[in-house]
Amino acid sequence: MSEPLMSVRGVTKVYARDGVPVRALAGVDLAIGAGEYVALTGSSGSGKSTLLHVLGCLDRPTAGSYRLGGEEVAALAEDELARRRRGIGFVFQPFHLLPRATAIDNVAMPLRYSGVPPAARRARAIELLERVGLGDRLEHRPTELSGGQQQRVAVARALVAAPAVLLCDEPTGNLDSRASAEVTELLEALHREGRTLVIVTHDASLAARAQRVIAMRDGRIVDGA
Repeated sequence: MSEPLMSVRGVTKVYARDGVPVRALAGVDLAIGAGEYVALTGSSGSGKSTLLHVLGCLDRPTAGSYRLGGEEVAALAEDELARRRRGIGFVFQPFHLLPRATAIDNVAMPLRYSGVPPAARRARAIELLERVGLGDRLEHRPTELSGGQQQRVAVARALVAAPAVLLCDEPTGNLDSRASAEVTELLEALHREGRTLVIVTHDASLAARAQRVIAMRDGRIVDGA
């Protein structure tokens, strides 16, 4: 039997808040296979976003094991963690777009730090913006786009390095119902193409669309693992 794409065992995460330790994760065990569509649910403070950050190599566990693609990553040096992050696309509730940059420039930005030549960066950004239905908004800035359009720019940016994994933290949280449905369909289409999709959400209707729902409470998985 092949090893899961992502596997955490006994993972804890403790933060210091005003000098007081806060346990965000309390011994989490979870395995996610390549190509799965998983929703992480739970109330605010349940640990779901912290777990997503650990899965995405954005944060290190305080203790425990995290294996990504068969490699133990919990204790990797920063440059190695950065290398692993390049294989993961991130979509967050805040769009995190550069306000003065065009849609093309926002999408192309990650490639700039990878040494990709300008012409190739631009071509890749245009390709992805057309893929997410924004071929007529290439030179628009965030203030000239609706919330749903901004999130589609963010999805295109997440895809620019051709990741096999998409990690999404409340991707529809700032959107109205129509834009939410459009972004959800886009993410699910990307999953159908073979990408692993993990979504943190408070939206029960969105969670119900996933192949597996993981419920969290007080830093622990209470259902679905």
